[in-house]
Amino acid sequence: MSDVIRFILDGQIQAVHNVDPELTLLNFLRTHWRRTGTKEGCAEGDCGACTIVIGEMRRGAVHYRAINACILFLPMLDGKELMTVESLRGRDGWLHPVQQALVDHHASQCGFCTPGIVMSLYAHYLNRGPVDVATLNDVLAGNLCRCTGYRPIVAAAQVMYDYPSPSGGLGDTETQTLLASIQRTSMLALVHECTRSGVMKKFFAPRTLDELSEAIGAHDDAVILAGGTDVGLWVTKQHRMLKTVISVGDVKDFDLWVDTDSTIEIGAGMRYGQAMARLGSYYPDMGALIRRIGSVQIRNSGTIGGNIANGSPIGDMMPVLIASGAILVLRKRNKTREMPLEDYFISYGKQDRQPGEFVEKIILPKPCAHQVFWAHKISKRFDQDISAVCGAFNFTIEKGHVKAARICYGGMAATPKRARACEDSLMGKLWSYAVVQDAMRALEKDYQPLSDMRASESYRMTVAKNLLYKCFLADTKNEEPLDILELAVESHG
Repeated sequence: MSDVIRFILDGQIQAVHNVDPELTLLNFLRTHWRRTGTKEGCAEGDCGACTIVIGEMRRGAVHYRAINACILFLPMLDGKELMTVESLRGRDGWLHPVQQALVDHHASQCGFCTPGIVMSLYAHYLNRGPVDVATLNDVLAGNLCRCTGYRPIVAAAQVMYDYPSPSGGLGDTETQTLLASIQRTSMLALVHECTRSGVMKKFFAPRTLDELSEAIGAHDDAVILAGGTDVGLWVTKQHRMLKTVISVGDVKDFDLWVDTDSTIEIGAGMRYGQAMARLGSYYPDMGALIRRIGSVQIRNSGTIGGNIANGSPIGDMMPVLIASGAILVLRKRNKTREMPLEDYFISYGKQDRQPGEFVEKIILPKPCAHQVFWAHKISKRFDQDISAVCGAFNFTIEKGHVKAARICYGGMAATPKRARACEDSLMGKLWSYAVVQDAMRALEKDYQPLSDMRASESYRMTVAKNLLYKCFLADTKNEEPLDILELAVESHG
């Protein structure tokens, strides 16, 4: 067992001993190191006030990502480089180009949110990202500001590359050397006795799939931690004590992407930020949907496999994966099994995963000829909001007739669920307005949605029908009027 976490901060290797595995990086920075530039706003990864930048080796180069410190447990920092807003401090009052641009464009008022905005733009600066308005709006979607408004912030970001490049600090080669010096070749294992309760907490961070499989097999009651976008809230909001945690974030090749002639294999550890453009190149609507899953910070942390494993009925990724015909690969020690993704979800909060078993990868078929794939989510906000309804549609249309149909909705049942009656009503039929009307009615056989704080039962059913109709219109450019339903207002996108 090791009780030391090592990471780089401001060009120096830091070693932290005997740490509570549940201690968030935000609380560590503020209470232990007095780095109070990192703010606490929501403590759930929504507001961006706690944004920091992490640097890590990926495929032979250092990659930087902005993430939320409030839901990042400190041991997850092991082997990485950390940058806070204080890390940008220059000599004699010198400001980083990101900071100077914000000052020059008067892009701050109360200032509480500004350090997080600086760090989001700083990560984008380090990665030399584009500065068109659409890209910057996405970069800043996870940073909430209610004082300045985003116009001057975006204007500042558009000229941040025009300022002289910062001097000092580590070069890429030096950073890589330091990172290489603190990389572990085997599993990080921490044990910490909680002083308040006397409970022994354990944290494991395997480095290989075999180590991960062995750790889960030996601790089948452990909490599996991927990006922390869900588990982090168990601690910050529900105040749960996690006795044993197994982190998958450092497992080598757990985020692999394998392209074959007919399929795409996605490692369960692949983050949304890594997958968005790749999936969008095959399934444009899938990429567009991922763009609306959380913010850049959340997509830089959350994983596709983690979203599947926790089995949420309103997770946006499941309907599109199920509609695409995804196969789930589960592993237990050295044995694997496969199943259609829709079969993994048994009932609310219950999945077909045995003790000691974990999600290893997802296999998607590539789009084929004559295929129509369309997806859309309905939520109260366009960005950073949980769906009221998410619909995904996959049709094979040949000679004007429906030869295959896969339809899946989230938010309409206790699990992500296919619309079997609706599919059956379309099969072999003419892809036409009248047939789609019948299929819309058939949805009432598939779902009996609930009313909750996000939407009423009637709203959900109306929206589900209208999403099918919208898919038909998008594919056929059909302009016939819809006379059986009142179209739901989609002022939110």
